Amino acid sequence: MLTSRMSRGEKIFQSINLVLLLALAIATLFPFLYVVSVSLTPLEVLAKYGSFQVIPRVITFDAYRYLLSTGLIPRAFLNSVTITVLGTTVNLVLTTLTAYPLSRKRLPGRTFWLVFVLIPMLFSGGLVPLFILVRSLGLLNTYWAVVLPGAIWTYNLLVMKSFFESLPEEILESARIDGANDFRILMRIVLPLSKPVLATLGLFYAVGHWNGFFYPLMFLSDAKLQPLQVILRNVLLDLMMDDLPEVLEKLELLPGQTLKMAAIVLSVLPLLVVYPWIQKYFTKGVLLGAIKG
Repeated sequence: MLTSRMSRGEKIFQSINLVLLLALAIATLFPFLYVVSVSLTPLEVLAKYGSFQVIPRVITFDAYRYLLSTGLIPRAFLNSVTITVLGTTVNLVLTTLTAYPLSRKRLPGRTFWLVFVLIPMLFSGGLVPLFILVRSLGLLNTYWAVVLPGAIWTYNLLVMKSFFESLPEEILESARIDGANDFRILMRIVLPLSKPVLATLGLFYAVGHWNGFFYPLMFLSDAKLQPLQVILRNVLLDLMMDDLPEVLEKLELLPGQTLKMAAIVLSVLPLLVVYPWIQKYFTKGVLLGAIKG
């Protein structure tokens, strides 16, 4: 029975790869460990042992308790979820309905529409015209003011268009011969085959909405509608200006650094929980997009 053995050079190569990958993993994990560790460390431990320990000597949840006790965080969290779900749904629907016609070579004026779609990637009207437009439409202090200005991301549109073009044309033609129109083909054939790319682009859109800060800050002046990122920014600004609420005095004078790191964890945690559920679709979508042609 023949057995394959690695040569000395291959063993050295494998060892070097392993060391490099471990170093990369540690370098990637270190910032997250730093944030979590500092967010759980009380003031006296920070002052005595320094600002970072991989495993905190003393763990306290006072920073999280304070942030959640303000009453603003739960409502802001709900606003972020609403904006993310609504925005991602609008994004996927409009991107799909735009990408599918552009992927069909028989579309009249296809070249013109492709150029028309590419223009926003190169030019934009600017923030002032955008604000005037949103205000003129009466969208200020509504979720639509955050969702509609970025309803279609051109890059994601091109990715979905490319994916649709990679689908076997014979399947679509056979359905068309059987009497199915374009809308029926899209709903019954194209979309079931496009779950990977839909999950991938949906993740991109969802992360963009969840981390969105500038549009909510510009269009949502009502604190009841502001998402988590804006509320956490306001809390951190209060800390930087030493304008702490009275409730903070009851919590053993939490250091601002601990509260900042706790705020970061609260903003990132939902994405860490959701991502593993769609990871397989995300990986498959990236691979399918890479092997086109």
